[in-house]
Amino acid sequence: MSSELRPPEPWHSFLRDLDDALQAPARLDCIGGFVVTQLYGLARPTADVDVIELAPREASEALMQIAMQGGLLHRKHRIYLDRVGVAAIPENYEDRLTEMFPGAYRHLRLMALDPYDIALSKLERNSQKDRDDVRYLSRTVPFDLATLQRRYETELRWQLGRPDREDLTMKLWMDMLSEE
Repeated sequence: MSSELRPPEPWHSFLRDLDDALQAPARLDCIGGFVVTQLYGLARPTADVDVIELAPREASEALMQIAMQGGLLHRKHRIYLDRVGVAAIPENYEDRLTEMFPGAYRHLRLMALDPYDIALSKLERNSQKDRDDVRYLSRTVPFDLATLQRRYETELRWQLGRPDREDLTMKLWMDMLSEE
């Protein structure tokens, strides 16, 4: 196992324990604050790893049992896995995944959504923390706003329950980001 590229504590110990519980390769597709802080460097607290996909399915239930909020690893490390079931994610996000900490764990592969997909996954909730994360990503990456708008229109909008509301949110975000 490589020690060159691994997350800081307590994340590393949590993920190492998760890796030790696996008997075969498993992939976690991660979004949210964990990715924004660990991959893009935003300094803000977060206590979970938001996961939209755990593969293979056989591993997902076992992982969630020990790593969910209130589970064994949460009690030990004070952080947990959170399976996100309600976030709208752009279509074809899998084609743009980036591996976080390659080689750090024997069985566990942590995959991060690309920054545009992370931003768009925060659109419906639109909390202050979400807007702050998007603002940070836009400056750090930096965002091409045409790419963000195009991905919203072609890969996300059709999935939304209230696209008219999210169109307004997207317009406000584009105004916010273009002022930066």
